[in-house]
Amino acid sequence: MTYSEPVGITAYGCGRDEAARFRELAPRFGVTLTITESAVSEDDVYLASGNRCISVGHKTRITPAGLRALSRVGVSYISTRSIGYDHIDVDYAARLGISVGNVCYSPDSVADYTVMMLLMAVRHAKSTVRRTDVHDYRLHDVRGRELRELTIGVVGTGRIGTAVTERLSAFGCRILAHGNRAGDPGDVVSLDDLLRSSDVVTLHAPLNAETHHLLDRARIRQMKPGAFVVNTGRGALIDTAALVAALEDGHLGGVALDVVEGEEGVFYVDRRNAPIESKSLLRLQEMQNAFISPHIAYYTDRALSDTVENSIINCLEFESGNQHV
Repeated sequence: MTYSEPVGITAYGCGRDEAARFRELAPRFGVTLTITESAVSEDDVYLASGNRCISVGHKTRITPAGLRALSRVGVSYISTRSIGYDHIDVDYAARLGISVGNVCYSPDSVADYTVMMLLMAVRHAKSTVRRTDVHDYRLHDVRGRELRELTIGVVGTGRIGTAVTERLSAFGCRILAHGNRAGDPGDVVSLDDLLRSSDVVTLHAPLNAETHHLLDRARIRQMKPGAFVVNTGRGALIDTAALVAALEDGHLGGVALDVVEGEEGVFYVDRRNAPIESKSLLRLQEMQNAFISPHIAYYTDRALSDTVENSIINCLEFESGNQHV
């Protein structure tokens, strides 16, 4: 896809590897690039002047003031290098005349990581690694579980949820699914039935008004005693305070979370010498049965190539009138 006149794109929030991939692909697609490591803010919207399209990362929320500033400099389209939109107020952007599109990337990155986290949770890997690091080689007090004996509930049956199901099928476990896609994998059940029947619940639903705190206090209490929760979707799918309470009183057996509520300003930042205000995050990290990672399930070289290339394609399709939203 090329154009007689170069299409200008401003790419915000680019790490070194993202910037290199943008520069590598630019000649192939005939685009001109302005690349910055900075996230979009009122202070740097001038970098988009003259370009109707911008590409942004998912790590920083675009504020309403930032959207208004983008509109004033002529931005009409935002391509986010992520599947989720929750860092952008899409409705407000539309009222300003700005369309927002997401990208698809290999679901294998998140699916692989999800299965890894699930295995770590049911085999108590966090406590084992912590003990080994200090040369304590005793066995965990509680034995691990084998997947073929477990029922896994997959919430969200899009590309990632389906890829997770395909991987879990090889382990011989029973799979329950809850979603609204045609051809849902596994045995399709209601969310309540899934929670009551599953030994492990893994979340792959998008975050929106309907799914905010999808696992709230009441639903967490519906889960089987000793069940596990895995979340590689978005942190706010879970009521974190209710989750912590269920871990503290032993109702849940453990959690593996790649995303948490309030992760902005914490994840992707060196906070070794800075206070962390989220008491829930600090409490989770203290627990032996809570494995936390900083929103990195997507972080593979293949996913990088997909997100950058598809972000450019989104912008080109918008410029051609074949808008992707």
